[in-house]
Amino acid sequence: MTIPMDTGLSDTRPTRILAIETSCDETAAAVIDNGRYIRSNVIASQIELHQQYGGVFPEMASRAHIEAIATVIQRATHDAGATWESIDAVGVTKGPGLPGSLVVGVNAAKGICLARDLPLIGVNHLEGHIYSHWLEDAPITRLGEQPFPLLALIVSGGHTELVVVRDHGQYELIGNTVDDAAGEAFDKVARMLGLGYPGGPAIETAARSGNPTRFKLSRPRMDKPYNFSFSGAKTAVLYALRKFGGAADATHGVSPRVPVADIAASFQESVVDWLAEKTVRAAEAYDVKGIVVGGGVSANQALRERLTAIAGARSARSFTVLFPPLALCTDNAAMIGAAAHYAYLRGARDQLDMDVLPDLKIG
Repeated sequence: MTIPMDTGLSDTRPTRILAIETSCDETAAAVIDNGRYIRSNVIASQIELHQQYGGVFPEMASRAHIEAIATVIQRATHDAGATWESIDAVGVTKGPGLPGSLVVGVNAAKGICLARDLPLIGVNHLEGHIYSHWLEDAPITRLGEQPFPLLALIVSGGHTELVVVRDHGQYELIGNTVDDAAGEAFDKVARMLGLGYPGGPAIETAARSGNPTRFKLSRPRMDKPYNFSFSGAKTAVLYALRKFGGAADATHGVSPRVPVADIAASFQESVVDWLAEKTVRAAEAYDVKGIVVGGGVSANQALRERLTAIAGARSARSFTVLFPPLALCTDNAAMIGAAAHYAYLRGARDQLDMDVLPDLKIG
């Protein structure tokens, strides 16, 4: 049966992709029809495992992937009602990510492709975040039948990139972080404030009762106009903590004199404002049709509100800003399946000797 894509794109070729994602600390598998319809999307989270360390412990992450991968894939195919005969290809994240974690997913995909004689499609994890906008209610259709060129802001625990997407599979990286990713900075500041892991939601919660203008955090000048640096803001938080009694420790936490909510709000304000301003400036410079945002930090409500407001308030031109559904902001296999679908239509195929690429770039 042919299922219409209804994504504003002309290609209606029916495909079913089994997708696997293990780039960091989520063991995920999904079955995606026609690059849009989520038949299943199973995620085995490792958050509780890594909370005790205040961040992802790579060796433990890879071991947890090994323990979970077979069950997750089996559940994804079962929930989708998918037989092996109904699957056209297997898409898997090949990078970037933690080497040990990536190997588990790629080897599982290779085994399936070898046993079932299926095509193997290696997917860039960053590309997956972009294609989260093609799934289900397909936010991308708001940009019309031809959404390109568009600007993608990929912002997560491991990545902060600005990418011009000229067409399916055609990317130009125009900016990235020179130090910590935005999500990584959130994690580190949350740890300093004794707010726990993951840091993004913890900072956002604390910031709701704080004064975002109490502390002015530095934003260094960059040689390249669309690059980011969050180390200065992170250091400013450390200085503020010292001023009010010191950073968190395992026994006592932060001093009760520390205005945790105000620091959290000021830090979030700095990061969100910088992300939004640079993104809109890039959109103007590259004359794109719209802005898509992906990655775990795209779930941050302050970022959603600020970027939408700034993009819509430009006197010369306003930009439509698209965010994925909250369930598709963090790492998942559905987005990998969507990206794999379009790669499949382009004829992309990988051999069984495909290796993981922990430092894979986009554009």
